[in-house]
Amino acid sequence: MMPPAAADVLAMAGDQVLTAARSAWPGAEVVPGQVTPSVTSYVQLITVDGRDLYAKTSVCGVSLVSLLRGTCGDFETVRARQAAYLLSPDSLMAREAAQLRALAGPAGLGTVALAGYDRGVLFTEPVPGPTLADLIEAEPGRTRELLGTIVRDLAEGLAREGVTEAVESAPIRERGIGGTFSRKFNGLSGGIYLRQTGHGEVLDPVVARLRRTRRIPPASGRTVVFGDLKPEHATFPEDHGRPVYLDPGLMHGHAVADTAKLVSRLTLGLIAHRPAAAAVALSGIDSFVRASARRLPAQERAAWLGELVLLVLMDTLNILSTYLTAPAGLPLSAHAAAVRDRARHVADLLDRATAQLAATEDGATWWRLYMTRVREAVAACESD
Repeated sequence: MMPPAAADVLAMAGDQVLTAARSAWPGAEVVPGQVTPSVTSYVQLITVDGRDLYAKTSVCGVSLVSLLRGTCGDFETVRARQAAYLLSPDSLMAREAAQLRALAGPAGLGTVALAGYDRGVLFTEPVPGPTLADLIEAEPGRTRELLGTIVRDLAEGLAREGVTEAVESAPIRERGIGGTFSRKFNGLSGGIYLRQTGHGEVLDPVVARLRRTRRIPPASGRTVVFGDLKPEHATFPEDHGRPVYLDPGLMHGHAVADTAKLVSRLTLGLIAHRPAAAAVALSGIDSFVRASARRLPAQERAAWLGELVLLVLMDTLNILSTYLTAPAGLPLSAHAAAVRDRARHVADLLDRATAQLAATEDGATWWRLYMTRVREAVAACESD
């Protein structure tokens, strides 16, 4: 059985986007535009009667990288499965549409405008303005402030009445860090997958260390979390007003998970892109995390920091392995390509950071050592 070709899958998804747009806006002029490089879902800019929209669809509910490795069978099997998946009320895009309504409704948060949903395709309006990652790169001295703004805004909104009920009806657990780690690196298939990255000798011990490290969850109860809080999923309008959020993965979990994904993706970006003021941004991240820990009860701080570090390391490994196993025919974003180019340094960071986990169970020590390893990785990239 041959895995599907990237060109066939992308062409199929593009046709499905046009079919859904014409169904949602009968008689309108629909013009396909540029496809946004993605390793997860198919995203394309389209114009409907002169109105720019982003169209997004999931193929069989798995990432494009997994699909193109043959997870769902050959192309004919994928096409048959996708036809049924698009009509499912539980499809990923159906749940994401419901979550965008929850963010704008009971949560009262700024969110990308939902223009429509039809036949498994989600249509949203573009959001003008810089992302969180853009602002931190332009103004690294504001890193702590900006992270605080995002985390507080989401915490307040997701705690409002009615949000829990909305999440229970349409959770997106697939985007959770721990769940993704378990799916990717479970059993024999996990070892085979790691070898496909080209860095299996380094990453295999990393997985083993993370799997055997004893997790001590923070004592505070579970809450609703954003679930996929990447720096590019928080945008600030041109007037620098309140944040606007996109691509939610709302689920129940501990709030540390959102902070962990922010930290993981921001530090990965600093390693990959080596901005001149990386040291300033890293100091801001460190300051934000330490301040967040100090606001917790004394007996909970170490557990919170420990869970944070473990989730950061898992998430970094999750996305690094996805980028490294992306087939040649799948377009990568500039960020993904930059991470692949510096994969040796990221793998070395993961190796060094996980090697220290067995020495102590103190979360504060883990965090301090993790930041030391990140700074070493950034310095190593700068000397290339």
